[in-house]
Amino acid sequence: MVKKLHILIFCLLAMGFVAKAQSTQQPKDSVVQLYGVVMTADSLRGVPNASVIVVGRGRGTITSYDGVFSIAVLKGDKITFSSIGFKDRTIDIPVNLTENQYSVIQLLVNDTAYLPATILKPKPTREQFERDFLNTQNADDMYEIARQNNDEAKRRILIASLPADGREAVNYQLRQQANKYYYAGQIPPMNILNPLAWAEFIKSWKRGDYKKKKTS
Repeated sequence: MVKKLHILIFCLLAMGFVAKAQSTQQPKDSVVQLYGVVMTADSLRGVPNASVIVVGRGRGTITSYDGVFSIAVLKGDKITFSSIGFKDRTIDIPVNLTENQYSVIQLLVNDTAYLPATILKPKPTREQFERDFLNTQNADDMYEIARQNNDEAKRRILIASLPADGREAVNYQLRQQANKYYYAGQIPPMNILNPLAWAEFIKSWKRGDYKKKKTS
């Protein structure tokens, strides 16, 4: 009789531990579609690009231009709302939800940021500027760098060697496409009889653009 009583007590304890373990585990069908809007607490305006982070999950989303968001979460998750200039807010998704959707209207309170004091001074007069400019001492190497930058030969080398920037490359591509479409379906003209092309060729020849460059 005592042995049966011990077995019964052991079974009851085991059932209690199993029930407790099941209660701590995530319930089945716990995926919830969380959607809503993040707004300012004072003016009730949507907060754009606010972060909606699922704590401990490494997932999240951002709100739209109107502050609207939508994300899939689990029951019992913690959701943090944050945005620059506002205090962070964290909510809990209820575990005992009966539906697979949950909507919230989250209000964010402005976070005051105190900046260090800034002292504004009036700009110097023209006489003060001229005096300081004339009394400024520059090193000799600065004058040499300025002289080299203004040299015509160096500027030609820079023009020929520097690659085109984004704007120049796009303009060149657009001009190429325009010429291609302009002469579509016909033979493009030959520049051998074009006096402007010959004048440009002579200028290039005088500049030495067609000379063989020495390779180091």
